[in-house]
Amino acid sequence: MANKNVQKGANSRKSVLFRLIRMLFSFYPVLLPITLLCILLNAIISSIPSIFMQNIIAAVEQSWQTGDWAAVSGHILGLVAILAIFYGLSLLAGVAYTQLMAVITQGSLAKLREKMFNSMQDLPIRYFDTHNHGDVMSYYTNDIDTLRQMISQSIPQLIISSVVVLTVLCIMLYYSLWMTLVILLGVFCMFLVVRKIGGNSARYFIRQQQAIGRTEGYVEELMNGQKVVKVFCHEEETKADFDKINDALFADSEKANRYANMLMPVLNNIGNVLYVFVAIMGGVFLLNNAPNVSISGLAFSISIVVPFLNMTKQFTGNISQVSNQLNSVIMGLAGTQRIFNLLDEEPEVDEGYVTLVNAKEKADGSLEECEERTNVWAWKHPHNDGTVTYTRLAGDVRMYDVDFGYTPEKTVLHGVSLYAKPGQKVAFVGSTGAGKTTITNLINRFYDIADGKIRYDGININKIKKADLRRSLGMVLQDTNLFTGTVMENIRYGRLDATDEECMAAAELAGAHDFITRLPQGYDTPLSGNGASLSQGQRQLLSIARAAVADPPVMILDEATSSIDTRTEAIVQRGMDALMTNRTVFVIAHRLSTVQNSNAIMVLDHGRIIERGTHDELIALKGTYYQLYTGALELD
Repeated sequence: MANKNVQKGANSRKSVLFRLIRMLFSFYPVLLPITLLCILLNAIISSIPSIFMQNIIAAVEQSWQTGDWAAVSGHILGLVAILAIFYGLSLLAGVAYTQLMAVITQGSLAKLREKMFNSMQDLPIRYFDTHNHGDVMSYYTNDIDTLRQMISQSIPQLIISSVVVLTVLCIMLYYSLWMTLVILLGVFCMFLVVRKIGGNSARYFIRQQQAIGRTEGYVEELMNGQKVVKVFCHEEETKADFDKINDALFADSEKANRYANMLMPVLNNIGNVLYVFVAIMGGVFLLNNAPNVSISGLAFSISIVVPFLNMTKQFTGNISQVSNQLNSVIMGLAGTQRIFNLLDEEPEVDEGYVTLVNAKEKADGSLEECEERTNVWAWKHPHNDGTVTYTRLAGDVRMYDVDFGYTPEKTVLHGVSLYAKPGQKVAFVGSTGAGKTTITNLINRFYDIADGKIRYDGININKIKKADLRRSLGMVLQDTNLFTGTVMENIRYGRLDATDEECMAAAELAGAHDFITRLPQGYDTPLSGNGASLSQGQRQLLSIARAAVADPPVMILDEATSSIDTRTEAIVQRGMDALMTNRTVFVIAHRLSTVQNSNAIMVLDHGRIIERGTHDELIALKGTYYQLYTGALELD
């Protein structure tokens, strides 16, 4: 079973490597082959000094026997000059490939980060609800960094060492088969060591990458929840939990690096022993006048044995380099596998074909599409027969017998049916976990229903493109999200083509204008860290203003005033009442005072609507809502 897992892991790493190479070629189809050519040239030239050494030693040996140095000096100087030219070419190739590799590495990482980010934007909300945000951040930091090291250093060195090994092997076979077999015997011993030590190192390097992701995820989670930790005095418990995660990372990293650091000294010493053994065997062959078997047909002589000693160092040294770089490659491939897993995540599926368009009303009352903004919107609905109908965007939302569960095993909503006519305000109340926010998530199509139907202006929302559907909805959440930029830019996030005047009008409507004008730079005040310089209530007011500038026909307010004090709530409520005029509004609130003027109030319990009606009707009913309103039953 263990062998099968090892084989499966090896096959997986091969497929990741080939995919990475294909991606690099797609990024740089011309530059990358040129770089590889420079790498090969550099590697091949660095492999051939042994040929020159053999020729020079043979010439020296000949002059020693004849005593005529003048006859061979010109030949030797010529060989040295040619070797110097080759070294010059190798230097130029080396400089060229290192510079080109820097361009390829950083350019590829930039394109890959862009590819990752674009892919992440297409992922469904479910992905972010089920994955640790710190682990996702680790893709862009730690995994990208291991990939950088692999592309810029490990792969070029691996290619150079592999080419040198193959070239030197061919040269050795050319000069002597017996001496080559002696060296290959030592290399076989090195292979056994690499297989044992390197295999263990690779396994722990992969585990190290996964442990780093978990550690970063925990740290990110604790940074966001630091106030909660301090309020409940959980510092010691969080330290203990972090120590466990950190110890697991230490254990995997320590073992990975212990095996990796052990490999090079062991291989170097095997290479040294092999060097001595080759020298001894060369001497034995020379003393016994052993017949040489080679492609060159040369007899055993000192001009063959001495270059073989140099080739032994080259051969074993580069095999050691290959073995050493394999650890970096495996660690890089582990990070690359995680990156590819992100890229391979199923994007949000959108089979809708109904789009939202600008429209204008013709004389006969029908609608037609137009390019300019008219503040009249229509659903453009193409039909199978080629005809197109336009339905005015009114904000009529209806749900019919909707069932839904975040996982197949647990159903959250059971047979929910409701309707909200244009301009109506519908409120959802109930205890935590009753399914209030889930309903709004389904209207937005953050999740798709398991059974039932949801219709928007009479159109099944599955037929509406998600981007157009969400463009017709405004949403204010309990948790505010402000982005790095000015106050004006954060409000304009609701509609990017909104003018400054429209943004200011939206701020006035939300009740945010007064406090904005008191900021140091007014609407041009820069914000960062999710608006850390503002109070929670001020951040929520900006979030409401952002929804107001979008001017959608349907608004979803999920605990929109929960973080605002009672006095500020009264200010915001007046603005929101103006904002909700002629709009369909869904309100989720724990403060029942904010839902009293709703056209309909839905009381939910465990995913079922147990009561519905106006405030007065539900009070008269004296059921669950009455108990909630009078305080006889707590919402939570």
